[in-house]
Amino acid sequence: MTISSYSERPGSRIEEADGLLVPWSRPSPKRTGVSARIVSAVTILAVLALWALSARLQLVSPVFLPSPLAVWNKFIVVIRDGFVDATLAQHAVASLGRVFAALIAAILVGVPVGLAIGISTVGRGIFDPLLEFLRPIPPLAYLPLVIIWFGIGEPSKILVIAIAMLAPVALSTASGVRGVSQERINAARSLGATRAQVVRHVILPSALPSILTGLRIALGAGWSTLVAAELVAATRGLGFMIQSAAQFLVTDVVVMGILVIAAIAFVLEFAIRRIERVFVPWAGRE
Repeated sequence: MTISSYSERPGSRIEEADGLLVPWSRPSPKRTGVSARIVSAVTILAVLALWALSARLQLVSPVFLPSPLAVWNKFIVVIRDGFVDATLAQHAVASLGRVFAALIAAILVGVPVGLAIGISTVGRGIFDPLLEFLRPIPPLAYLPLVIIWFGIGEPSKILVIAIAMLAPVALSTASGVRGVSQERINAARSLGATRAQVVRHVILPSALPSILTGLRIALGAGWSTLVAAELVAATRGLGFMIQSAAQFLVTDVVVMGILVIAAIAFVLEFAIRRIERVFVPWAGRE
């Protein structure tokens, strides 16, 4: 092929370079897969349909599995008239107050403990065995001991929930501290930062995504412990409402209470994810 053959087709080399010889310059094909939200919506609708069909065909007695319509009607009744001397909003506020009080206590204790485990060898030697001992113990195991020590008031309920939340917060904080880039720490020290400044301006911001992940795990542990904590001399709370309904086989209230707890936990999970996007936008992009 001669040079004249190229001159007969002006711009041909540019087209070949743009279209053939530089494959990374091509636009990436759009994804045509199904969205995860659509799959989740279809899954939830399928579960509700199976539930309604089972109730319609009376495959299970309504005493054990009420229909979705019966649960919804009971939801409206409990909102309006209440159950065991309190409305649904009052039960929810009482439970949320206990969970958030326990969460604050777990943060105030767990984050410094996690920092000590991740930064100091002495701290790791002191706190790590205690957390590993405490973490696998179910809340019902130490609930009687907490009642003996602190009585049957609100402090004992909050303490039981806080103990269940402590280990996820502390261990997630320690994991985040260990994952901090050593180059960042060395750069801060080379600029004259003190140990406290390194912890405040380098280690804590870098560990914040792991701390928020620990909070999400801790909230799940706290809600699962809530029912056990509200067994002790409680007069309000979602766990108390579920236990009271179970004693009288009011299954629609039991199912309704479980769904309300799940909905609140979902909202809190969504809120923490939004907080993570706002305050730690760099999470997962390093």
